[in-house]
Amino acid sequence: MLLSRVADNLYWISRYLERAEHAARVIDVRLDLGLDRHGPVGGWDFARIYSALRMTVPETPPSNPAALVDSTVFDLANPESVASYVTAARYNARQVREEISSEMWEELNSLFLRLKQAQVDGVWSARPHYVLKLVIEGVHLFQGITDATMEHGEGWQYLQVGRFLERASATAAFLDLYFRDGSMAADGGGHKDHREWVGLLRSCAALEAYCRCYTADLRRERIAEFMLLNAEFPRSVRFAAARIEASLRGITQLTGRGVGGRADRVAGRLHATLDYGQVDEILSDDPEHYVEGIIRYCSQIHSALYQSYMAYPIESALPA
Repeated sequence: MLLSRVADNLYWISRYLERAEHAARVIDVRLDLGLDRHGPVGGWDFARIYSALRMTVPETPPSNPAALVDSTVFDLANPESVASYVTAARYNARQVREEISSEMWEELNSLFLRLKQAQVDGVWSARPHYVLKLVIEGVHLFQGITDATMEHGEGWQYLQVGRFLERASATAAFLDLYFRDGSMAADGGGHKDHREWVGLLRSCAALEAYCRCYTADLRRERIAEFMLLNAEFPRSVRFAAARIEASLRGITQLTGRGVGGRADRVAGRLHATLDYGQVDEILSDDPEHYVEGIIRYCSQIHSALYQSYMAYPIESALPA
């Protein structure tokens, strides 16, 4: 059984890297599509990006793409920036260097150094997409190396829980934004809504997978069904919920703490909610309430996981 400190570090490595990858992708897509351009003078309004990423809007919002990238990607004084997430993941990895493979450490350290060098060189202002893709590809490499070089035991399971719990919460929050601002309204379908739907799917690396499943016919009910209820797409909430439940079950078995812990039960309820969900019922009832419920489930799983494995009273770990 791992020390609670080790479990905590491994869990947060994955959560921070998943946040970094998601933030980089959202920023990259929004800049690429130019969805924030408005007005006759071609000004910029980045409020939607901050809402999508649940970031705090600075007192002086950025007025151009270079300022946005500087604030949301490189600013270490901003704890919600991509660089801060990568730095935090690297710090946690240093604390558990003996638990992860050399290849995992080398890739994470390399990502940290490449991102730092890109800021020093200053070339990113003319090539923001290059820097953002550097982060996305670096996180993908780390995840692949992790699966290929680390024993799939208790430590690996904590990495998986952190990764998919963050993904489920981020995807649900992203959909919540689209439900709330009317982009996923029943009477949508205009040119603006079509661009927003493309942006949503691309921000979740889902456009090509969606088209293979439904063709290029973008419809709100199909997008909601794909991102919430698809059991095979790795960035859908249902897929993430299944992986969370499986990893928590694996941790329970490996630690010998018995079955039916609170984290397991909440994860099971989340998975069942998505397994038996029907998109027409979700959209006709209250889609905002539904995705808010997913976010609450994720928060409860996080709290229960901490209480069971990371912040538990020492007495509960002692033999009877």
